[in-house]
Amino acid sequence: MRSRIAPASVLTVALALTATSCSSSGGDTPNSGKGSAPSVASAKVDYNPQPYDNIKDGGTYTTPGTFDDQGNPFNANATLTATRVWFWYNPDVITYSPTGDVQYNPDYLSDVKVSVDGGNQRVVLTLNPKAAYNDGTPIDWRAVKATWQADNGSNKDYNATNTEGYRNITSVTRGADDRQAVIQFKGVDPWWSSLFTTFLNPKAATVAHFNDAYVKKAHPEWGAGPYTVGTFDTKSGNLTFVRNPKWWGKRGKLDKRVYVNLDSEAAVNAFRNGQVDYASTGSAEGLKQISGVSGTEIRRGGSPFEYSLYVNAKSPVLKDTEVRKALLESIDRAQIAKIQFQGLDYAEPLPGSALLYSFQKGYADNVSSVITYAPDDARKTLDAAGWKAQGSGVREKNGTKLTVGYTLLGDDPLEKATANAFAAMLKPVGIQVDIKKADEADFAKILSDRDFDLFLSGNRSTDPFGARYLYQFYGTDSDSNLTGTGTPELDKEIHAASQISDPAKQTAQANAIERKELAQYAFLPLYSGPSVYGVRKGLANVGATIFGTPLPETVGWQK
Repeated sequence: MRSRIAPASVLTVALALTATSCSSSGGDTPNSGKGSAPSVASAKVDYNPQPYDNIKDGGTYTTPGTFDDQGNPFNANATLTATRVWFWYNPDVITYSPTGDVQYNPDYLSDVKVSVDGGNQRVVLTLNPKAAYNDGTPIDWRAVKATWQADNGSNKDYNATNTEGYRNITSVTRGADDRQAVIQFKGVDPWWSSLFTTFLNPKAATVAHFNDAYVKKAHPEWGAGPYTVGTFDTKSGNLTFVRNPKWWGKRGKLDKRVYVNLDSEAAVNAFRNGQVDYASTGSAEGLKQISGVSGTEIRRGGSPFEYSLYVNAKSPVLKDTEVRKALLESIDRAQIAKIQFQGLDYAEPLPGSALLYSFQKGYADNVSSVITYAPDDARKTLDAAGWKAQGSGVREKNGTKLTVGYTLLGDDPLEKATANAFAAMLKPVGIQVDIKKADEADFAKILSDRDFDLFLSGNRSTDPFGARYLYQFYGTDSDSNLTGTGTPELDKEIHAASQISDPAKQTAQANAIERKELAQYAFLPLYSGPSVYGVRKGLANVGATIFGTPLPETVGWQK
């Protein structure tokens, strides 16, 4: 699962959750913006890690945020907001360390056994006998089965974000008793843990509930964990979590966890005024705004985010692969990164994959082997495709001007500068860019309706297994494939790769397939950037965690 996020929305990201790709090397790269870019991005963490017993009992933790349009993180229309809010009132069964090590939560899992027989993997999950949803439904083998059935792609009515791993499961059955789930795979899945980081309540796993029940709504009765929904103001969007009296594990340290519905600018102002305890930024101006605030500190580390340009291949003038190729060849990614990182004293290599970060094992720079910055070649490509240069500077073909729209969310100055940079890069090759403004609140709708020509959006990794997400990005019938590209032949290659049992070999094959997918010229990774957070001093287990997922009950104020 990867959680999608709009560029400007990075200002309002709250607690780091789960994450996507292979195991981190654990190394750190200096974030100096001076000199040449480093060969590997930073994997530094900075989140004041504290053990449970070193957290005060009580207090409130307040951040920007609210329920998203789609609150079910398994749904293809869900964003980072959905994932982070879900984390606070639903089962957190499997989490990850900052370097991507798997962590089984004993409050849900009493035992985990993985075996291979005849080339097929068998995973046996023994569930904590105390575990139950807030409505009284036991968290047993049926919850595991419901999660699998909703996400395995066999029923296309489920708008699932990623079906690839689930489709390799042949059955989920009852084990020694109801508290034991036996998961049988076809072949071996080295990344199986990413499939069951959380469980759907069986009552929430119907098609109607999966797709619609969580739209701007919470269902605390279907959740479980140390916290549950206290109040949700549908008018303001403000949301409060309180301790869950039905929780069987360690008591949550906080009295309350509060989300206040604020836009990006208001969130920064609220942090400066002491109204919220946390704010994040991806710009020099944002860093300036959140720095030096009394009683706060800046936490800064590597990034589990990646921002990319999406080209809608279903749009009329962008149906032509040659037009898309010329468009992407006209984009100077280094210049886009320079705009984004100006004043941040930060540098990184240009991202080479949607699957892995450069600090991870198995990473390959797939982008540069397929897409290069070559505006002269772009002009030749357009000439050959019949798009003729005109005196106006905008190419035409059969009376149609080569004009594309760029959807810009909100009023963030940095995102405006980035949009203008795209337009300036494409103009010399004869492509006109019309910048179309939209509200930040329309982000999820733009994605679900595919209402764009060009769109800049990010993803936050949600577990440390990059090869798992090849189909999510590029599959022809993946609801998360925003570009509309892909081929049945490549789908078959992806499915075959997902059954390679050796992690290194599967990752290598995923890289080879991604290069073929990138050659459809509809997707261009642009930058990751640093993770920069303003945090109230004393707040523990919050900040730059890379793949780390501190459990809700461990978040609070240091003694």
